[in-house]
Amino acid sequence: MIPANAAFYGTPLDEEEYLKKRFADLKIPVTAAYNEHCIGPDNLPPKSDISILGIFVDSKVDAAVMDCFPNLKLIVTLSTGFDHIDLAETKKRGITVSTVPSYGENTVAEFAFGLILMLSRKLYQSAERTREKGDFETDQSLRGFDLSGRTIGVIGTGKIGRHSIAMAKGFDMKVLAYDPYPNEKLAKDMGFEYVTLDGLLSQSDIVTIHVPYMKETHHLIDAEALSKMKPTALVINTSRGAVVDTDALVKALNEKRLAGAGLDVLEDEPDLKPGAPSPTDPASKRMLSEDHELMRMPNVVVTPHNAFNTDEALKRILDTTVDNIAAWLSGKPTNTVA
Repeated sequence: MIPANAAFYGTPLDEEEYLKKRFADLKIPVTAAYNEHCIGPDNLPPKSDISILGIFVDSKVDAAVMDCFPNLKLIVTLSTGFDHIDLAETKKRGITVSTVPSYGENTVAEFAFGLILMLSRKLYQSAERTREKGDFETDQSLRGFDLSGRTIGVIGTGKIGRHSIAMAKGFDMKVLAYDPYPNEKLAKDMGFEYVTLDGLLSQSDIVTIHVPYMKETHHLIDAEALSKMKPTALVINTSRGAVVDTDALVKALNEKRLAGAGLDVLEDEPDLKPGAPSPTDPASKRMLSEDHELMRMPNVVVTPHNAFNTDEALKRILDTTVDNIAAWLSGKPTNTVA
């Protein structure tokens, strides 16, 4: 292995301590610095000679950020998604990018069902009434609906989507699925049906999204898609914010063409982080305003990109990240993005 130095940004203290221990246990020749703040073109890091950069999705790594690290050779993102990294620029500079392709399939699916139950059984309103108001009265305003017998549409039947399907079957739900690459054997084994996206949207009582963010999935759920959904339906997004068109979602909710939404991700969520600079361009300002509007809606549950956040999943993320660095140092990089 070759010696290397690294900088990790957006690293809480417990993650820092675990990473230090893993590096020491494996005797990996890495000297690492840690910072709890994320980085991006609007909050550039100080110039450094590091060769390894560790980040989470809160950071945005473009050419301006890379210019701060002239010796950068490897970016390890502590996430499955990598849309926060300018891959064209890393390719031009010969920088390897490694991800964590698998860490929390059940973890994220469980959280998606947490959002579903929050909405279907009005759990937030029930808890708020008793905790904040001391009111133990049950009335129609807290009445929800059963999941059993309802139809759930699962968009994306990768690892997280498959766990969601298994959980839905446990709730005795009918499962429809959409995937550009359907796995008919999986459908037969698990007892669900592939349909077109339009068919899924029009027939589902709940739509849960489990696709990666890329050009093809940008605003996959847009105004046209939302217009095909039942006015009694819920949409759940634990994938990436920009898979759903925020403008269209807010409008559909305001016009009561959609019953509710459970969102662990928002389209411009970095602007919501503490200490983030206020956006200056009109589009970002509007979106930030809409994000706050979503948070205030009684039929919307918004959480802070927290679906991944369990002890078990975090350990898998950190272990894979250390393994990615070790593999790169040995000349055999793993989990790389082309």
